[in-house]
Amino acid sequence: MKNSETQRQYNVSEENNQLVIILNSEIRLPKDAPVRVTSAQLEELDYRKLYAAYSSRGRKSVADPRVLFKVMAYGYQCGIYSSRKLEEACKYRVDFMWLLENGKAPDHATFSRFRTGRCAEAVEDLFYQYVAYLGKQGETDHKSVFVDGTKLESRAGRYTFTWRGTVEKNLEKVKQAVLEETGHTTREHLEESLLNTKESIEFVYGKGKRKTEQQRRWERLDNLCQRWKLYEQQLEIMGEGRNSYSKTDTDATFMRMKEDHMRNGQLKPGYNVQIAVNSEYITGIEAFSNRTDVGTLIPFLRKLEREHRKRYEEVTADAGYESLDNYLYLEANGQLSYIKPTNYEAQKTKKFRSQIGRIENMAYNQEDDCFICAEGRRLYCRKVSTEMKDGIPVTRAWYRCESCQNCPQRERCCRKQDINAPKEVIWKETFWEKRRNSLENITSERGIHLRMNRSIQVEGAFGLLKNDFGFRRFLTTGKRNIRIELLFLALGFNLKKRWMKQQKSRLETHYSKKKVS
Repeated sequence: MKNSETQRQYNVSEENNQLVIILNSEIRLPKDAPVRVTSAQLEELDYRKLYAAYSSRGRKSVADPRVLFKVMAYGYQCGIYSSRKLEEACKYRVDFMWLLENGKAPDHATFSRFRTGRCAEAVEDLFYQYVAYLGKQGETDHKSVFVDGTKLESRAGRYTFTWRGTVEKNLEKVKQAVLEETGHTTREHLEESLLNTKESIEFVYGKGKRKTEQQRRWERLDNLCQRWKLYEQQLEIMGEGRNSYSKTDTDATFMRMKEDHMRNGQLKPGYNVQIAVNSEYITGIEAFSNRTDVGTLIPFLRKLEREHRKRYEEVTADAGYESLDNYLYLEANGQLSYIKPTNYEAQKTKKFRSQIGRIENMAYNQEDDCFICAEGRRLYCRKVSTEMKDGIPVTRAWYRCESCQNCPQRERCCRKQDINAPKEVIWKETFWEKRRNSLENITSERGIHLRMNRSIQVEGAFGLLKNDFGFRRFLTTGKRNIRIELLFLALGFNLKKRWMKQQKSRLETHYSKKKVS
């Protein structure tokens, strides 16, 4: 009883008589604090596009849009992504209080609405403004760019998949059932037939009601029609380049993730995130639904050119980006290709050299225009095809062996089941020419230096984002929303990178300018 009375008196005393000293956040923050540097840099940006997203009428925002953007960017710099955690930081952390300019702390709903709605149109513009700002400060240039991709998991459910193969199979079954029963080959004809026959049928429902044969047939065909429509919609969602999507995030494709908590390589819904790195900064970022990197390079480089209004002179990427289309695009735009061939590492192995059926392991006789196999037999050209691609002639030639009968190496050389069929190879002249040029580039002194830097800079950037920043899974769904997350993430990365370089007196350092041959 005595203890409780004492506690009551203490509480009363605390409420009425406690001396409160208001702490000045300016005193608590050093001059070189990250939040001060971040705020000063973000003040250099033009926020007109962001303010345009806010109506002049209606309730005024709890915080100025410029301040909200700075808080969000600084939050991503600190590894704080959740709206509720941002709200908590604004209430209790001195650096966030200082950034709010002594204003009221926004609640989590304000941050959520800002991230997915109000700033959607402006965040990309502000990110590339900051990239341009880094260029003006001498931090970045347009000499070399390092491109790489990684897969990040979507917020969608892991078991909400829809597969192209299953949909196409079910669609064919529906079409066949409709064809057998009605003779219709299109969904439009089926819908028209159902509409015409519906008026002549007296529909009955409920307990004790007996449906007529006409009603049961109409309902069966209507069900097939609805399924037909659903399957076509699902194929339309997947488009041309995808074989799956998630029902709770239709933009997400099921991919194999390297970081799998179950360690069994299971497929999970995610996005293929591409970044461009120059001088340790992320100068471009984009999300794709493609499972592989090869089809992302051209649209990504086009986006960089559109946003930067300038092209990079050198493009360095790993073997996942090698294709004839990518080679031709870089050549047409006057960009040097430093793409590692897909067989670069394999051709060094004994196993690769022992595959006598590969055209790379056959000798070429230029005088007779033929290849010579391991048994000394000749493969002569039987057909040449040339087509124009992006204004560049692309040539392929087919070579066939004069005779493979009684060849002791046939089983190692030929994969065809027909024992009488002669060995045939395809010489992709244009592709191998571009590959050879790229191989010469990456094996030069300059190429070796760039490849070493690619693994340090772009793969190092992904390592920092996933491990140091702890960003491994999106908080939102839909490509529009996850792009906003990525842009804030890249902006936070760049802000932190510049602050770190400033602390270590490493500003205006460019590794790509070293060892220029």
